[in-house]
Amino acid sequence: MRRPGGSQAAMGQPPSPGSSSSSAGQETLRNLFLFLLFLGPFNCFASYSRATELFYSINEGLPTGVLIGNVAQDLQHQGVVEEEAGVEGKQQLPLQWEKTPLSFCLASQGLGSSYVNLDNRTGELRTSTREIDREELCTEDNVGSSVVASSSSSAVLSSESCLHCTTCWMKCWSVAAWNISSVWLQRCEDRLHPHDVVPTTTAPQASPPTWQIRLFVPENSPINTRFAIEHPAVDPDMGTNGVQTYHLQENYGVFTLDVEENENGERTPYLIVMGALDRETRDEYVTLISAEDGGVPPLVGSATLTIGISDINDNCPQFNETQLNVTVFGNSSLGLYIASVHATDADQGINAEITYSYSQKVPQPSRALFHLDESTGTITLAKRIDGDMPRLHRLSVLANSPGCIPAVITVVVSIVKVMLRPPEIIPRFIANEAEGVVYLRELEPVHTPIAFFTIKDPDEKYKVNCYLEGDGPFRLSPYKPYHNEYLLETTKPLDFETQRYYDVSVVAWNSEGFHVTKIMKVHILDDNDNTPVFSQPLVELTIEENNAPNAFLTKLHATDADSGERGQIFYFLGPEAPSYFSLDKTTGVLTVSTQLDREEREKYRYTVRAVDCGMPPRESVATVTILVLDKNDNSPRFINKDFSFFVPENFPGFGEIGVISVTDADIGQNGWVALSVVNSSDIFVIDTGKGVLRAKVSLDREQQSSYTLWVEAVDGGDPPLSSVAKITILLLDINDNPPLVLFPQSNMSYLLVLPSTLPGSPITEVYAVDNDTGMNAVIAYSIIGRRGPRPDSFKIDAKSGNITLEESLMQNDYGLYRLLVKVSDHGYPEPLHSTVMVNLFVNDTMSNESYIESLLKKEPDINIEEKEPQISIEPTHAKEETASCMPTLVALSVISLGSITLVTGMGIYICLRKGKKYYRGDENLEVQIPLNGRLGLHMLEKKPVEISNI
Repeated sequence: MRRPGGSQAAMGQPPSPGSSSSSAGQETLRNLFLFLLFLGPFNCFASYSRATELFYSINEGLPTGVLIGNVAQDLQHQGVVEEEAGVEGKQQLPLQWEKTPLSFCLASQGLGSSYVNLDNRTGELRTSTREIDREELCTEDNVGSSVVASSSSSAVLSSESCLHCTTCWMKCWSVAAWNISSVWLQRCEDRLHPHDVVPTTTAPQASPPTWQIRLFVPENSPINTRFAIEHPAVDPDMGTNGVQTYHLQENYGVFTLDVEENENGERTPYLIVMGALDRETRDEYVTLISAEDGGVPPLVGSATLTIGISDINDNCPQFNETQLNVTVFGNSSLGLYIASVHATDADQGINAEITYSYSQKVPQPSRALFHLDESTGTITLAKRIDGDMPRLHRLSVLANSPGCIPAVITVVVSIVKVMLRPPEIIPRFIANEAEGVVYLRELEPVHTPIAFFTIKDPDEKYKVNCYLEGDGPFRLSPYKPYHNEYLLETTKPLDFETQRYYDVSVVAWNSEGFHVTKIMKVHILDDNDNTPVFSQPLVELTIEENNAPNAFLTKLHATDADSGERGQIFYFLGPEAPSYFSLDKTTGVLTVSTQLDREEREKYRYTVRAVDCGMPPRESVATVTILVLDKNDNSPRFINKDFSFFVPENFPGFGEIGVISVTDADIGQNGWVALSVVNSSDIFVIDTGKGVLRAKVSLDREQQSSYTLWVEAVDGGDPPLSSVAKITILLLDINDNPPLVLFPQSNMSYLLVLPSTLPGSPITEVYAVDNDTGMNAVIAYSIIGRRGPRPDSFKIDAKSGNITLEESLMQNDYGLYRLLVKVSDHGYPEPLHSTVMVNLFVNDTMSNESYIESLLKKEPDINIEEKEPQISIEPTHAKEETASCMPTLVALSVISLGSITLVTGMGIYICLRKGKKYYRGDENLEVQIPLNGRLGLHMLEKKPVEISNI
């Protein structure tokens, strides 16, 4: 579009080639464009020639990067470039300009850029990381407005009408530049229409939000009468996700709902009457009204609908009777009460208001004589009765109500003509009296005098009788000294709590039938004659232990039939109640100030007193029992922290090793304890009920001499509590291993003994070990069989196993000596032994080894000597001196045996490791090694076993 009078440079058209002035203008515009880009979008917009609107429709809640539209393509489709540059202008553009693509940018970095991203090269408009929420954007604040969020915002929210309308736009301004040299700019207004596709999690609710809706329906409403519910539900969602329908939870058979939709799409619920209503039968209906939207799944909101039935004047007044008969004496005073009429109306409010009036049939004299109160229906004597008055009056009284036919009752008044004066009654009070009221205390004794009554006949012609009318413990009797005196007194005890007021009527009749009545009111005064009474004489309470401080227990309640201060009650704890219990003396609230511990005390029992404020005060006593309920607040407790059991090895499987005792201070399920082995459960098992520890398999001390177990005790509380104890099992050795001869290694080995060996010289030794411990491992050596030229020439030490030469060897003593050595332990109950053959060849040299070996292979003819080896061993058991030392000795023996077993086992284990390592290397040289090769044996540091007293 060209502006009139503008140059080509100013219009943004390309200059003619070769024109210097055009080149200068073009350079100026290029600099101006760069200045505008740095100045900001609002300065840039000042050069726009026009704005193009692009409309896009988009769903709410889309993820980042969803393509909304291509601004470049949409501008081309609308012919914007051709219109701006002109056809002729486009043909005159240089070739490099036509190939240069458009550049795009958002006009500002406000609200629009937070919802969309614009590619500056391709012109693609896509969603940003900020999610579009139609309920957030299309709010009532934006209704009918196009206000920019801030001075720098580029997005405008616009709604055509209201929150429920479907038209809502988000505007974004974008700028298209042809290229830098052409300085061609195009402003584009992008309109985004967000669709409501994601239902809100808010269910429909009444507008304004309320949980109670009240509607009044007249009781005479015809069937199919419709009443609009003024609080329809609203839903932030739109379209089908908005409110669609309404439901009644209960229609009582007389109501239904209908929904009407207006031109704006709003749905209003209507209540329709489907049955007859009667307020006098039922004046209110309460139900729930629910609104349901069209989302998937549908959401429902509800409110309480109260339907009140409005009263109409559909009932008329009615009298319970049709006629009243009243007698009036001719000498009655003005204002005398004649009668009172009363009608009822089933309606309420103004519809039930009744006024009373005389019928037109009642003559004027009767109206003037008897006054009718139109509000109360009371008839009183309006003037004195004279002798000319009729003796019978029929008063027709009407009960009037708007729109009703009056109800009628007839009051017949008979006037008795009085010719003489009636008797007179003159009281003289003995009891306390004030303004005609007599006051008696309830504790007054029987036959308490109240008053004297003097009866007089003004004419002194007639006999007068006197008597009482009315109920009560009273008696009127003649006072004998005087013929016209009567005494009024009590006949029974008075009780303020039973009856407080009496009306006593003293009636005097003369012989002509005339009578007079004197009414006296008697008030009974209260005395403190009632004791407070507890509603429960035995109050049984329960409370869980570890309660909060100042915990509420109960509220004691006692009543006193007396009145005033005499009936006011205060509460007190008995002396046996612990100090941490508190009782509010006014309210009777019982609390406990500290935490109760069932394990310390399980039950409390004490008294409470209720005392009134009478003089003297009266009191009653109740008993309070409090049972403290158990709580799982105690962990199982083992009797010992560490258990130690001594068990002989080879103990049979599932034999009883020992009993593990555990207790729990709690009771019931909280005190039930289960035991389990934490480690080594594949070897040991524990009986939960009895706490008996057993081994599943037989135990071997030589494989493992002791076991350390951890046993866990878990109670049955919720949550359960637990504790752990350490169990040490020491295996006692039994003699189940015979001595093992380590040297000589074979019965076929031999040793050269020179004839020149001096007597007493060591020749060789027998070395053996025993895997048992204690006495079971003490070894003794002995020669039980000999063969040779002079077999008694050699001797063995029973303790060390050293073999020495006893006598000098002669020439005739040359040859092979074979000694059968018995290696025996000192085990109990039966020692075990092994044998080994020691071969000694006495000669100067070993010139023929094969000969010696052939001799060794022959079975030796050796006589076995059954002589047991003698070794000096200290006693293993001290002789019992007295019976009183037995427990101490047993305990010391067990402790010593356990210590020796442990130390000996470790020593043997170390020696065996070293011995095996040594002999394993030389096991193939048993014949070649001389028996006097003592160097290797001494490397084992063999020492005789010391046996201490046990």
